[in-house]
Amino acid sequence: MSHDAAPQEIKGLPANARRPLNPGEAYVPLVPQDGVPETTPRAITMGLIFCAIFSMAAAYLALKLGQGIEAAIPIAILAVGLSRFFPRKNTILENVIVQSIGANSSHVVSGAAFTIPALYILAQTPGSGVPTPTLWQVVLVSFLGGCIGILFLIPLRHHFMVENHGIFPWPEATATAEILVTGEKAGNQAKELAIAAGIGALYDGITSIFRGMGEYLRLEHVYVGRALREKFMSFNFLNSAATLGIGYIIGLRYSAVIAAGSFFSMFVLVPLFHAIGQHVPVIVPPGAKLIADMTPEQVFFAYVRIIGVGAIAGAGVMGVLASMPNMIRSIISNMKALMNRDAAAESPKVAIRTERSLAGSMIAVGLVTSMVGTMAFLSFGLGIKQALLPALIATLVVMVISFFFAPVAARAIATIGTNPISGMTMLTLVITGVLMLKLNFTGGYGMFLTMMVGGIVCTALAASGAFSTDLKIGHWIGATPARQIGWKFVGTFVAALFTGIAMWLMAKQVNLDGTMALGSSIPAPQASAMKAILEGIFGTVSMPLRWYAFGLGIMLSIVLRMVELPALGFALGMYLPIELNTPLFLGGILAHLVNRPKAGTTEADAKARENRGVLIASGLMAGGAIMGVVASFVKLKWTEGFPLLTTHQAEGALGEWLGLAALVALCLYVVVYSRRAKGEA
Repeated sequence: MSHDAAPQEIKGLPANARRPLNPGEAYVPLVPQDGVPETTPRAITMGLIFCAIFSMAAAYLALKLGQGIEAAIPIAILAVGLSRFFPRKNTILENVIVQSIGANSSHVVSGAAFTIPALYILAQTPGSGVPTPTLWQVVLVSFLGGCIGILFLIPLRHHFMVENHGIFPWPEATATAEILVTGEKAGNQAKELAIAAGIGALYDGITSIFRGMGEYLRLEHVYVGRALREKFMSFNFLNSAATLGIGYIIGLRYSAVIAAGSFFSMFVLVPLFHAIGQHVPVIVPPGAKLIADMTPEQVFFAYVRIIGVGAIAGAGVMGVLASMPNMIRSIISNMKALMNRDAAAESPKVAIRTERSLAGSMIAVGLVTSMVGTMAFLSFGLGIKQALLPALIATLVVMVISFFFAPVAARAIATIGTNPISGMTMLTLVITGVLMLKLNFTGGYGMFLTMMVGGIVCTALAASGAFSTDLKIGHWIGATPARQIGWKFVGTFVAALFTGIAMWLMAKQVNLDGTMALGSSIPAPQASAMKAILEGIFGTVSMPLRWYAFGLGIMLSIVLRMVELPALGFALGMYLPIELNTPLFLGGILAHLVNRPKAGTTEADAKARENRGVLIASGLMAGGAIMGVVASFVKLKWTEGFPLLTTHQAEGALGEWLGLAALVALCLYVVVYSRRAKGEA
């Protein structure tokens, strides 16, 4: 194949790209011809670099805030924009490959961050008996899960992409494909994204590495904070550009729901527990001292947070139950498609380049290899003796659940752009945990094996959903499926490696009081919910109040479902400390201000403002997250970084006012610069 072919003039996706085809009508992709550069060394190298960077950034944000990075869109923008600096611009097919490889960072992190941190937290819990995961164990869990999810989706490529052409909306694939197609416009946007990323990295670097202003603003030196604290409440604020950017992307409605969960915890439940605690003369586990002597934050972490964990668990399980009819229909439909698919259309020998996939025999070999690898890993790779039978049962659980639910995850991404992996992972933990107890495989090693199974399944489901998006983008534009698939496995390994490194680094972090940061100042909310479920299954915790609070959270999630509020978002807000959710809410308010219409605004100008705002927020998010990973590296050697202010100054009036001034400036940059954007005539 020549790489000197003249690029095709790109005018936009075909008119029938997003509608069902008429009888006898065929879809011709944007780039149907051969000879266009695709899997070049440049495209592969760029994709792997982006995959490594975004994996570490996404892992940091997922553990810190419970929110990941949707990497596909920023990587697509960067791929198009950076290609302008080469003697030959990337072709659109090269950019599809860059995006496809780099986007592995999102789904691998989703699978790992939901589960594995629970093992690090449990390993530090006295009496749990759970060993600390090694770096390579974390990497292998993510890699095996990613491979299994990809392999189970490949046979359904023709069913999803061709047979159901125009049936599903594919929200994320649509946005990413538009960026790739608009090319030159996205190239100009890449410069704005890079500037915003630099500002985000500088802002968060000043707070986390150089301590040039307050990082946690307690508002004790302004009237609001003092008045609330007198009533045993606190209104804390994380001074973070990355968190502000996430709130902007989430939008006002959902960020308000999350913030409402925090406000309910801090302004209702914390004062309630404190008022009751005034009449309790003994220490109530899991608290370590009298409730009457606690601060609002201590009451929250000791008692109220458990209610949030229960609400997360309840919301996740109800989400699965509510979608069960659709899941069953999806499973039946996908099994029929798998049995009836046209084998010739999936053969690598097919003359049509855009229909070449992996042969069925190669898929079968891959699945058998993954199954044997999972069996070997669970038998011998965990350092557990006499684990052959439990490992065999656990491997069967992995393969069966992945087979049934991987297509469900793909269909969820195709329809609403959201993958319900948390609820399905909880279900996996319950099934595996019960089976382990039946085999008398209990204690720390039983919990360890069960959570590893949950990690593999969670990554598999995340991989299936994300991979369906990549295949749809390739189908619309005209990429070669076999090449997308082959390099997807390489990208999965790179993402697993760097996700493991980031998680290992954060597991090494300690708070100022010497306690482990993971689970406290690095909350890992989803993993903490999984940990609570695991402890409940194996009965390792006997604290009546803990289980009453957990049950109260489940009941609250049912009430939220009944009144049609987003239960999972509200529950996540209840669990996360208020200082993490207040900047999310502020980011949502900024998004509302930027997108608010005004008299005389053309539709083109409104769209330009919206696009620039999302671009700036994505840059702040990516830059701040990457700086968070850099800070983890720095603090391994220099515990306090390179502080400009003393701890007392940073936490006092000086640090607080400097932080507030910087925050106001950052907000003005986002709103004013975004609203100045003008649409093209």
